[in-house]
Amino acid sequence: MSSPSSLLHWTRRMIEIRKQNPAFGLGSYTELPSSNPAVLAFLREYQDDLVLCVNNFARFAQPTELDLREFAGRHPVELFGGVRFPAIGELPYLLTLGATASTGSGSPGSLPASAGGCEHAPTKGGVTMPKTASLRPGLTRLAEPMESLGGLLRDWLPRQRWFAGKDRPVTELGLLSTTELFPGCLHLLVHAGHAGHTGVPSPGGAPPAGDCYQLLLGVREHPSPRLGRALIGRVQDGPLAGLTVYDALHDPRSAQLLLDRLRHPGTTGPLRFDRDPDQDVPAGLVPRLLDAEQSNSSLVYGDEYILKVFRRIQPGVNPDLEVPGALARQGCHRVPAPVAWFQTKHPFKATLGVLQPYLRDASDGWTLALHALAAGDDFTAQARAIGAATAEVHLALASAFPVGAPGENGRTAASMTERLDAAAHCVPALRPFVPGLQTAFAALTTCDPGPPAQRIHGDLHLGQVLRAGREWFVIDFEGEPSRPLSERRSAHSPVRDIAGMLRSFDYAARQRRPWRPEWARRCREAYCAGYAARAGWDPRKKHGLLRAYETDRAVYEVLYEARHRPDWLPVPMAAIERLAVRGD
Repeated sequence: MSSPSSLLHWTRRMIEIRKQNPAFGLGSYTELPSSNPAVLAFLREYQDDLVLCVNNFARFAQPTELDLREFAGRHPVELFGGVRFPAIGELPYLLTLGATASTGSGSPGSLPASAGGCEHAPTKGGVTMPKTASLRPGLTRLAEPMESLGGLLRDWLPRQRWFAGKDRPVTELGLLSTTELFPGCLHLLVHAGHAGHTGVPSPGGAPPAGDCYQLLLGVREHPSPRLGRALIGRVQDGPLAGLTVYDALHDPRSAQLLLDRLRHPGTTGPLRFDRDPDQDVPAGLVPRLLDAEQSNSSLVYGDEYILKVFRRIQPGVNPDLEVPGALARQGCHRVPAPVAWFQTKHPFKATLGVLQPYLRDASDGWTLALHALAAGDDFTAQARAIGAATAEVHLALASAFPVGAPGENGRTAASMTERLDAAAHCVPALRPFVPGLQTAFAALTTCDPGPPAQRIHGDLHLGQVLRAGREWFVIDFEGEPSRPLSERRSAHSPVRDIAGMLRSFDYAARQRRPWRPEWARRCREAYCAGYAARAGWDPRKKHGLLRAYETDRAVYEVLYEARHRPDWLPVPMAAIERLAVRGD
């Protein structure tokens, strides 16, 4: 038992090593591709502790090659004997492991043949600062990496769901900011210039702000085959020539390192990572990128948290950080509170991403509505509950932010008319209905002004509400991404949110034939009744106001569908005909 070669001695030594290296118990887990199926290799990382574990499960000695290029320049140090291994380079790293250990006493027949730890430098600002050579020395000091990336991004950006300029050619790409977030991952803010701008003006006639996009790009010589869908292309020219570029959010290791930045507040270049001090985010949560179409990119970590990475960036605080934080301070439980977030101060101050609790067992209202339609089930009880939840959030917003005067209907009507004219210029099918739609906006100037203007959701529909258990939650307070941030953060009539939800019931009713307009009508009635029961006023008694806001929403939908989903255009066009001809 006292023999240095005994299993007991080995176990004691392993316990001692485990105590010395917190990554074994607390660190993230990242499996590494191995050239030998009998060898399992993975990384454990916690704060400044990084351990490479390599296990041989075969009966005989086995070689393996590992892709460790992101740690080029480092020397692995074997944990049992402190032996310093050769430096990691650009080529696959070769290791030879002894045969599986076995005992005659019924002990486990598979033990790690080798475990290695890499040298590291101390942390700085609570952020892990590994002593790792950059993929290309001086990369963060490059004056113009667009020399390498410009051509690839011009082709790749318009194909992304979150790219707003699909209907306009990209004439130029300008670099606004570049930061090496961690080895092999570049954080960029780029400005996309467009020719022949045809966007719908915002209220007041100001054109939408220029398009600034946030990109997280992985840069490797030989990326993993698992990243096939994320590949952007191989660089032919410039300082990155010969390397392959991909969307780093698809890379599990990059996603884990991004979460680690959020877990440990600090700065990296112009980027600032912050966290609610009362929230403790655990390490080692497995990331997965959501595939659902949206205007941003979202990562779910271990079904515990969801990180929304904003793609189209505008100066200022994003409402999806500002509003949930304010509602949490009001004690509103209908909105998940932010846990961590990151921002930039260059080239302007802006919110880049927000981490919130993930409602793992929740279903969104859109999915539930479609299931009810497919089964022939009634949805009025759910619609009424969603109306009540909307009213509660509106009441909390009115307490959390300043409330304005009752809506200035004349100015609102003029803005709606301006958006209608611009949309009709882009979508010819809308033009025959313009006179009838204008009557809805004209009537707005003489009808009841309605409730005071206040902060609202800004883009409310069935996909923005979640049911978990018996409760309904409201998410995604970013507003319409196509609108300027200043507009999305200003006060509006709460009728705008109500109109958005009413239009969503109509969308759901037209997802399968035969269309179910009566189903939509009952849901609309139930939603308004639920809202009235909590808010103290009934949207149905504000007919002129509700018709104008629903018309404005339908006009927005026509333009959106014409640009992004032409097959869906008949859905808002049916509403346009109803509102223009019958006015109901």
